[in-house]
Amino acid sequence: MRLLVVEDEKKVANFIRKGLEEEGYAVDVALDGEVGLEMATDRVHDLIILDIQLPRLSGMELLRSLRAKRIATPVLLLTVRAAIEDKVLGLDAGADDYLTKPFSFRELVARVRALLRRRTGSSQTELRVADLTLDPVRHTVSRGSEKIELTAKEFALLDYFMRNPDRVLTRTMIAEHVWDYDFDSMTNVIDVYVNYLRRKIDSDREPKLIHTVRGVGYMLKTE
Repeated sequence: MRLLVVEDEKKVANFIRKGLEEEGYAVDVALDGEVGLEMATDRVHDLIILDIQLPRLSGMELLRSLRAKRIATPVLLLTVRAAIEDKVLGLDAGADDYLTKPFSFRELVARVRALLRRRTGSSQTELRVADLTLDPVRHTVSRGSEKIELTAKEFALLDYFMRNPDRVLTRTMIAEHVWDYDFDSMTNVIDVYVNYLRRKIDSDREPKLIHTVRGVGYMLKTE
């Protein structure tokens, strides 16, 4: 899944980005409110992590602008303010959750997972298709009784496939959700990573799960 971090403290932004990428997320970063608003309105992000105190446009103004445009992307607010009134203002403005600085990265990741589960309407922590299982919390993948080792990007790609079973995913859709703004759409990186997954997931196993839809993209299905 693809996340947007809007945080003006570069060290904090890079810390969050690195940690979330290690968790298998694609992460974009904006260092001020105006750039954050521009990136947030593209509707390709699954969740936004938003600092309240930003230059050029505050986090609250950004949030209100998004909701006024009827953009319903979940927003997790980061704030140094501990007053209940400030938290209430943020939630009333359209935030879905908040986290007070300084925070534990484990708690940040847990809140991100909870918001993403809420968005997809799933209460399950594990994803299953046929005998393939992915646990986004423990970062484990198995097929039947055999564990499968994946890189962070392979894990993110499989996670996206398994959240959209029996659905054709175009290369554009995959790029938008698994890669970040720096992705070069003219490369064959997506096809290369799909082949990596095929070797690990489908090689010498039945049924084959990853299918090519010629001229369109790929699909994860059992038949």
